[in-house]
Amino acid sequence: MFGATGMVGQGVLRECLLAPDVTGVLVVTRSPTGVEHPKLREIVLPDLADLSPIAGELAGYDACFYCLGVSSVGMDEAAYTRVSYDLPMAAARALAPLGDDLTFVYVSGEGTDADSRLMWSRVKARTEREVMEMFRNGFAFRPGFIQPTHGVRSKTGWYNTAYTIIAPLVPLIRRVAPRFVTTTDEVGRAMLRAARGGYDKRIVTTADMHH
Repeated sequence: MFGATGMVGQGVLRECLLAPDVTGVLVVTRSPTGVEHPKLREIVLPDLADLSPIAGELAGYDACFYCLGVSSVGMDEAAYTRVSYDLPMAAARALAPLGDDLTFVYVSGEGTDADSRLMWSRVKARTEREVMEMFRNGFAFRPGFIQPTHGVRSKTGWYNTAYTIIAPLVPLIRRVAPRFVTTTDEVGRAMLRAARGGYDKRIVTTADMHH
């Protein structure tokens, strides 16, 4: 798992550790998660663009959940591409030779489109396409608005502020537009469902995560 200290990753990690059929989780991270659990193992790696120092540690896993992401606010295309294309593809290339059955889930976002005028949308679409080409069980997850649950917090300060302001409206939004709202724990459970072979589509939307 990559991105375990981010908002999505915290929720996904929690669900993985709770799931009885998950026997072990390896987190590759730039900073420690602070989580301790018998099933959890962490490798702190300052440069996630080069996984060669830990190549021998990656075999034997059934799935990779790639949750690392950043807001595109204030980033130029080169910087955003490094985080949202170069880093996930480094993970994909390291894992692809380890087995045809590996499930690779890349967390993308609602509105991702290769022909979009929005830079972030085009970059993520390229990553989605290449992940799905490299892995028979490659998935692109496209959540919309994600409600943090169970004490999860974003590392992006403005997201926490914005969420605090609109939190009272979330139940109403879920009723009016349920296909655009999910939670961090629902995303985690949906990823586990993908790893268990529970989706017959490669692009998974918020609405799909509810079922």
